[in-house]
Amino acid sequence: MRPMITTSELAERLSGPESARSVVLDVRWRLAGPPGADSYREAHLPGAVYVDLDTALAGEPGEGGRHPLPEPETLQRHLRAAGVRAGHPVVVYDDSDGSVAARAWWLLRWAGHTEVAVLDGGFAAWAGEERPLTDEVPSPEEGDIVVVPGGMPVLDAAGAATLARDGLLFDARARPRYAGETEPIDPRAGHIPGAVNAPFSGHVGEDGRWRDASELAERFEGLGVTPETPVGVYCGSGVTASSVVLALEVAGHPEPAALYAGSWSHWSRDPERPAATGDLPG
Repeated sequence: MRPMITTSELAERLSGPESARSVVLDVRWRLAGPPGADSYREAHLPGAVYVDLDTALAGEPGEGGRHPLPEPETLQRHLRAAGVRAGHPVVVYDDSDGSVAARAWWLLRWAGHTEVAVLDGGFAAWAGEERPLTDEVPSPEEGDIVVVPGGMPVLDAAGAATLARDGLLFDARARPRYAGETEPIDPRAGHIPGAVNAPFSGHVGEDGRWRDASELAERFEGLGVTPETPVGVYCGSGVTASSVVLALEVAGHPEPAALYAGSWSHWSRDPERPAATGDLPG
């Protein structure tokens, strides 16, 4: 399954036999509200099931960061409740820049479920085309997915530090946070020494849809990516970095980028870990 699906492709899937329809997950979430669950109750794609980032797609915040990886048993329970079945296609969407949907995509891939795609343009694209919406909350049949971690590579702090020197480590945050000019959330400002700034906002166009493969490939080539380059990614808490992993796959990079799930919210908790500032990797 390709990692991205268009609104027309999803509409076709949803109009087919029920046994062949994709499971659709609504993962809308906002750092500063209103809650995604409220938006879901107002209107969502037909048959879509709401899955919460904080309780299903991340573990408890703490020493591991603000959005550490969930326990496999917890993720499996939520995915089964949403109707996710082994080998059956899943489509995920949000209503912002696609980064939360990318986190859900990444987690399903990490869990060993390869049949998953992100809806290009998300809720806004679907609604903007006046496609069907509903406030009816479905009751899906229990899924049977078995979460087996390891389907996508991950980094710890030591691995991220090493890759920043021996490969290519991307920092997906906006430039002011990367440069250490501001830090509104985490304990310290700055970035991992050696990391290259690659803001996740560069993956989508003004219309909210993802840039095509050639545009993304050109962007990453300009950032130093070659087919042989080992790449890792981090952000503030491991959510928006997932969109860089997805963008690299859309661009045709042969190997999945490794995700530092704890990201800056984990790195910055330890005062012994160095922090670089300014626009250069350091």
